[in-house]
Amino acid sequence: MFPEREIQAFIFAAGLGTRLKPITDSIPKALVPIAGRPLIEHVIESLQSQGINDFIVNVHHFAEQIEEYLAERSDFGSLAISNERDLLRETGGAIKHAEPLFNGNPFIVHNVDIISNVDLYNLLTKHKKTSLATLLVSERATQRYLLFNNDMRLVGWTNIATGEVKSPYKDLDINQCKKYAFSGIHIIEPRICQLMTDYPEKFSIIDFYLDKLAEQEIYGVVQDNLRMIDVGKLHSLDDAEKLLDELKD
Repeated sequence: MFPEREIQAFIFAAGLGTRLKPITDSIPKALVPIAGRPLIEHVIESLQSQGINDFIVNVHHFAEQIEEYLAERSDFGSLAISNERDLLRETGGAIKHAEPLFNGNPFIVHNVDIISNVDLYNLLTKHKKTSLATLLVSERATQRYLLFNNDMRLVGWTNIATGEVKSPYKDLDINQCKKYAFSGIHIIEPRICQLMTDYPEKFSIIDFYLDKLAEQEIYGVVQDNLRMIDVGKLHSLDDAEKLLDELKD
C-alpha cells in the first residue's frame, strides 16, 4: 500500500488504564479483551490489513504481560519494544524515547485503545512532505477541541467548558476556527525528534504541537464516514464490540 516509503506504526500501549479499573488492576489496557481478543490485537490487525508490518510498542504498566503476548505472535511482523518501565513518559516523551527505533521514514502513531475504520492510505496521501505531522480528527462531541484555520492547519486548542485557549496567536478568534476532536491517530515525520531535544523526558505530544504550530506545518484530516470509539471506560467495552461487528459487514 505504501510503495514509496516503509511506514512504521508506533502503538501507545504504556498507559495505566485507570479508567478501566478494576480490569486493569491485573492486566494492561493493551490486553483488555474486546470480542474475546486483546485490544492490541485488533489494532495491529487493522494496521496490517492496510499494509503496515513494522511495529513499535511502548510498555510500562504490566510491561512483561505485553511483551510475553507479543513474543507469541510471530504473525505480527516486525516488532520492537520501547521500554518505559522506569518512567511513564506520556505521549510526547514516548516518541522522543523511541527515536532509536524509528527507520527514518514517516510513522503512524496509534493509541492502543482506539477501534476504528481509519483509512491510513487517505491519511498518508493527505500528509504533505513539508508537514511535521498530520492528525486524524473528527466531529465527535467533546469539551477539548483542536482549532484549525480554513486550510486545516493547526492554530490552537480550546476547552469549551472552561473557556481556556492555547495558541501562540494572541489575536486568534476561536469562533472563526474549525473545531475538531483528536482521534489518537496521526502520521509524523521522523525529524520531529530533532525538535524534542530540549524537552523533558515526560510531556504531551499535543502540548508539543501547540508549542511548534507557528513554525511547523501541522494539519488535520477529517475522514468521511469515520467510525471510531475510544475504549477508555468500562461502559465503552460493549460499544467497542458492537462497532467491531459492524465493521465486519
